[in-house]
Amino acid sequence: MNAVEIEQAISQLAELLFDAAAFPYAFLEAFGNKPTTIQRLKTGNTNKSDVGGVLQSNNIHMAIAPTGQVSKSLDQLRASPATARQKAKFILATDGIEFQAEDLNSGETVACDYPDFPNHFGFFLPLAGISTVKQIRESAFDIRATSRLNRLYVELLKDNPEWGTTARKHDMNHFMARLIFCFFAEDTGIFNGTGLFTNTVEQMSERDSSNTHDVISEMFRAMNTKVADRAGANLPRWADGLPYVNGGLFSGSTDVPKFSKIAKSYLIHVGKLKWQKINPDIFGSMIQAVADDEERGDLGMHYTSVPNILKVLNPLFLDDLRAQLETAGDNVRTLLNLRKRIARIRVFDPACGSGNFLVIAYKEMRAIEAEINRRRGEPNLPTEIPLTNFRGIELNDFPAEIARLALIIAEYQCDVQYRGEKLALAEFLPLNNQNWITCGNALRLDWLTVCPPTGTSVRFQGDDLFSTPLDQAQINFENEGGETYICGNPPFSGRQKRKKEQREDLEKVYEDILNKHKKLDYVTGWYIKAARYCKYTNSKFVFVSTNSVCQGEHVSIFWPLILNSGLEIFFAHRPFKWNNLAKQNAGVTCVIVGVRIKQSNKKVIVDDLKEKIVSNINPYLIDMDNTIVSGSRVSISKLPEMRFGNMPYDNGALILDIETKMQYLKQSQDLSKLIRPLWGSEEIIDGVSRYCFWIDDKDLPLAKSFQSVIDRIDHVRKVRLASTDKAGKALANRPHQFRERYSSSFHTIVVPAVSSEQRDILPCDLIDSYAIISNAAFALYDGPIWCLAIITSHTHLAWISTVCGKLETRYRYSNTLGWNTFPVPALTEKNKADLTRCAEDILLAREAHFPATIADLYDPDTMPENLRRAHERNDEVLERIYIGRRFKNDTERLEKLFELYTKMTKKK
Repeated sequence: MNAVEIEQAISQLAELLFDAAAFPYAFLEAFGNKPTTIQRLKTGNTNKSDVGGVLQSNNIHMAIAPTGQVSKSLDQLRASPATARQKAKFILATDGIEFQAEDLNSGETVACDYPDFPNHFGFFLPLAGISTVKQIRESAFDIRATSRLNRLYVELLKDNPEWGTTARKHDMNHFMARLIFCFFAEDTGIFNGTGLFTNTVEQMSERDSSNTHDVISEMFRAMNTKVADRAGANLPRWADGLPYVNGGLFSGSTDVPKFSKIAKSYLIHVGKLKWQKINPDIFGSMIQAVADDEERGDLGMHYTSVPNILKVLNPLFLDDLRAQLETAGDNVRTLLNLRKRIARIRVFDPACGSGNFLVIAYKEMRAIEAEINRRRGEPNLPTEIPLTNFRGIELNDFPAEIARLALIIAEYQCDVQYRGEKLALAEFLPLNNQNWITCGNALRLDWLTVCPPTGTSVRFQGDDLFSTPLDQAQINFENEGGETYICGNPPFSGRQKRKKEQREDLEKVYEDILNKHKKLDYVTGWYIKAARYCKYTNSKFVFVSTNSVCQGEHVSIFWPLILNSGLEIFFAHRPFKWNNLAKQNAGVTCVIVGVRIKQSNKKVIVDDLKEKIVSNINPYLIDMDNTIVSGSRVSISKLPEMRFGNMPYDNGALILDIETKMQYLKQSQDLSKLIRPLWGSEEIIDGVSRYCFWIDDKDLPLAKSFQSVIDRIDHVRKVRLASTDKAGKALANRPHQFRERYSSSFHTIVVPAVSSEQRDILPCDLIDSYAIISNAAFALYDGPIWCLAIITSHTHLAWISTVCGKLETRYRYSNTLGWNTFPVPALTEKNKADLTRCAEDILLAREAHFPATIADLYDPDTMPENLRRAHERNDEVLERIYIGRRFKNDTERLEKLFELYTKMTKKK
């Protein structure tokens, strides 16, 4: 269960009549416990309580207290020997009127009225195995609100299916945006009093909800009617108390979907929440998921956390502003200059979604401005930071609409926090009807028209919000001459996953500058657009990107376009998991890269949360010059040829597991001539046994004497004939064979194509000549054994992990980019003999632990000592060949390798 599902279950439990006997089990069920688990607790088989309650080992100890004795019951649970013995994380006591709980690890407590305990559902999320509790607890309201809005949304579409069609989807989303504003406004005093919108719907609707849509429509009409015009607007008296909102939010159609009694009750439930607690920095993404059919299954789990957003904004410009604030101290003139600078800063997110980055940037800048005002003795001064300085582009209209709404809410909340509610309310309405979020395709728009260097003589290009005409003049920046900071988390999409429209987007971006863009990730389009933008503006940019942009072929194809245009990398956060809040979600492996016009200011690399000031950051995100490694068809060090394995191109028809192999051999031992071991990554690392049909032309008559083999061959023929690839079709002429036919005469050194980053040694093995290598591995056919010593060295691993692309964080090997480019000094015969002995020692050490697999042997925590020593000796022998001693660390290894690579490729 995810956090939203848990919130729904807990809310439903709180709404039921309190049942003392059933409550503990219903509570556990709400957090994802299975019925069988609950049943075992009920029967007492797993209930370890010694105070007559319910104790689930390693989880929670609960007790139903006598009326008025909840605190006493909680004390008993805390003192219970069983609580400690069974390692309970939480204790909980309730009498159905009062509710108390304690986290025994942190000491945090909850004490509330029983109906209010769902407000604290985030407190108990470890019970469901969700560890990101702090983030969820801080956004508990947003999750509850999103959950309830989702139920309303789904119910409305059930009653009004036409509102879910493409033709009316925009209307439905616009309606939801209006509701969100009304819920927020009625809880914060923006509307006169509190609860005005929800109470009016509740009171003026018929009992059967037949006129609810008319009631809401009239309120929307009132909010779009100026007070001076209301006399002739024929508004009902109950709607006339609503203020004029303007801002385009309520302009246009006031059409509202029809409400059933259930839908109306959902709306009332949503309105009863405490909307002043909304977090606009994350709420937008969650609301976006409500309107997205594909995302609704993981509702509330898609927003980017504030700490991750700050990983982008801090190095981009916030760290600098805070440093200037620190330096300014109480100097009123210096503080004034800083305030003027902040007021002119533009923040531009060209993939803004529902505005997370822009909202966080705005709130952080307001906090700095408020501190400046406090030090200058001007705490009530109106902000000089205009919302129009926070520009965004978003492809879809609803998140773009929500982004603007989130910024409006953020502005109001900041005004309340720094200036007080009275001043905030006085200046909030009517809303500004300017539109600073552009709805359109960021890779097709001219960014200079969306966020221009002067903002005085250009127009929008793209769809605008709230029915704004497309020819609206560009909004002038209120403070000219400031810096522009580009940020965001543009969409990732590799070559295989791109849609037709995305392929066309990249063709447009790379038009006339690059013809190899098909190999690049979709996110690189934003880098190119940002780099062009920097030529015309005082700006720099920091993007979150898939780690592929700084690995493998991307570096040689893409980065010269950036670095050769007068730009440099000034900030890098090396690969890390960009997690969302979904339970057991692995997250995407990302990097954060900052680019600016070349200058002498410091550059920073963050790795494992440690900052390091460096002299240069190259495209591999390491502190070295900008040497770029390109793939090579032959080894620059004259190492033996390494080939890619054999591609079956068979849809699995030529591959056998061990059981299928044995079934064939039971038919006839003659088939053993056609079946050989098949080795790929899994087989090498995990010891998986697989086999394949390896049929020479001379053995084809034997193969065709068995119908089951004929059937497999025919299947391969059909697969290849159906191929759209000419070469694939041609292979249908020999359907009994793999695409490639490589094999060895004596032995083969095999390297998996992909392996875990948890090992500090690349796995490889030496196998006999009878085995066939699949396309999941690389092979040195009859390669000298000393090559195994090189492949398993720390020096080679440092090179591979830097210049080869990765699959997530796993090492992805490459013969052309990894082996052929690997710089090795000229080896003497003695060097080769020494390395051969090292390789043999490694193989012998492995043999001593037969039948342990490579996965077993190279587990960092349990690696056998004799094998570890063999590798240490191997590293020492190889590294002395390079520099006459051991390298101090990977940085020194890479410095030497890049130095050699540069020399060798220059000679070439």
